[in-house]
Amino acid sequence: MDLSSKNKSSLLRHSYRAYGLNVLSSASVPGLTDKHADIPKPDIILELGSEPGWVISGIHLPSIVQCSKPAIPETGDPAFTLTALGREELFELAYSDGTRFVVDRAAQQIWGTCPPPLTVEDIATYLLGPIMGFVLRRRGILSLHASAVCVDGQAVVLCGESESGKSTTAAALALQGIPVLCEDIAALTKEGDRLQVEAGYPRICLWPDAVRNLYGTADALPLLTPAWGKRYLPLDGGSAKFEPHRRPLSAIYLLAPRVSGNDAPRIEDLSARESLLELVQNTYMNWLLNRTQRSAEFDLLSRLVTQVPVRRIVPHTDTDRIGALCDLIISDAERLIAHYDSVGFAPLR
Repeated sequence: MDLSSKNKSSLLRHSYRAYGLNVLSSASVPGLTDKHADIPKPDIILELGSEPGWVISGIHLPSIVQCSKPAIPETGDPAFTLTALGREELFELAYSDGTRFVVDRAAQQIWGTCPPPLTVEDIATYLLGPIMGFVLRRRGILSLHASAVCVDGQAVVLCGESESGKSTTAAALALQGIPVLCEDIAALTKEGDRLQVEAGYPRICLWPDAVRNLYGTADALPLLTPAWGKRYLPLDGGSAKFEPHRRPLSAIYLLAPRVSGNDAPRIEDLSARESLLELVQNTYMNWLLNRTQRSAEFDLLSRLVTQVPVRRIVPHTDTDRIGALCDLIISDAERLIAHYDSVGFAPLR
């Protein structure tokens, strides 16, 4: 594939960076900030709308369904099917609302479309979440199901299952002036002896209940798309800031189920074994991995927990205590970062 094709590049007028990857796009993508600059070596070519030639020629290859997931009525998530085309030359990711994406084997080309009345805002919602998660997986980049904020110049990760409060907690921290690196997907890359968390995109997606808890009314923030009830907090430097650069990973907090006890919110110590088992369960799209990939991921996570402090944080069921939760995270992270700044992190081998 020639990513520098003159004819192709003339149609790719938008340049972005997300999760450490440079993207050239044929269309503006809501949620991403256009760099308005040429990218000499893009990592990804993104085409939206009409099927390009590489999709037309590949979509008729023999196919096999690798994964299918039912719809989730509680969240409005449609059913999903992942299909491999040919000998995994291409992958089709299709949703029951008609939205479709095709990704090539190397995860260097992405095509996406959706039927009316869905719009580019709907495409962007999928693209910046599960599609980029799939791309990161195809590229061998370890990603946690997590949000991340920046404390004292270091990445602090909030990890947990769906609806554990990752995005809500990140938004509450953002409203206290803490810059946000990413939400829902934390892509980890290695630089020297340290793992880095790559910057995602300048939004935090929130359910109406979370918006109500933070602002007092469910419609205080703009809708992600007219077809869905979810809203977003813009990290545009107004009430909340985005951290656009990768930051060294310095702490991971695993969000536990909420409790009503007087000792919550609280932070609990974890052994390396407990941390490892929790993280293995909270890597993004881990159902995609084969046995070899699972082994490699387990090895990397085993080394990660020897370098980076991993702690469990137990929130309170009372949403009015989210301020106390944020204060606890900030003070604990600052203490951990100050300690490791003085003694140094163990190198990641």
